[in-house]
Amino acid sequence: MGRRSSPHRLHPRTTIEMETGMDLAGQIREMILNGELVPNQRLVEADLSETFGASRPAVREALRELTGEGLVERVANRGARVRAISFDEAIEIAEARRALESLCAGKAAEAITDAEIAELQALGTVMRTAVDDGDRELYAAKNRELHDRVHEISGQRTALTLIRRLRGQNVRQQFRLAQKPGRADVSVVEHLAIIETICRRDREAAEQAMAAHLDSVISAMHAVRAEAEAQHAPRAQLEAAS
Repeated sequence: MGRRSSPHRLHPRTTIEMETGMDLAGQIREMILNGELVPNQRLVEADLSETFGASRPAVREALRELTGEGLVERVANRGARVRAISFDEAIEIAEARRALESLCAGKAAEAITDAEIAELQALGTVMRTAVDDGDRELYAAKNRELHDRVHEISGQRTALTLIRRLRGQNVRQQFRLAQKPGRADVSVVEHLAIIETICRRDREAAEQAMAAHLDSVISAMHAVRAEAEAQHAPRAQLEAAS
């Protein structure tokens, strides 16, 4: 009898995808970040080997690396799976990002060049237009690009490594937050404030703008949780009364 198919089937990577220069761990990481691999999904070495045209030892090493990053976990007698992040842990991750990203924003304000100022301002224009047009996918992509560019401009390589790892662990919470009605209208104003303060080379204001943005993210995450709990409460009460 053949092996049962996973509900989230892995599709073989194309030649172009395999030749991008991204290592195996990086490719699996990207599948987790973009939601192609979901929390608690089993990561079967044979399937990954076939998907990426890689050897089993190479897959094993990639999973070991991602386990160290907190994206994958090993379960006794079950193998590897995408690690699910609890709400409390998601809040802790966002709080850690607040400290690191505020540092990067301040450093970016000190280090930014005239060419980079023009780049960030153009990026802000695209983000504003995306929100006005209701293009959530474009806005989400540019949101991530802005944060990446701020980190890169800051020159804080250690902080950048830590932030990427933390953000990867929190990707599902970020997706849920992005789908919250009206969130993009709030978020874009915060991002434009980050751009404006960095571009005028005001370190303290840039740090404060980034901190305010992450504080807003944390508050919105609490709101999403409260809404979810409120929706489940009536159902639980009905079940208890039946």
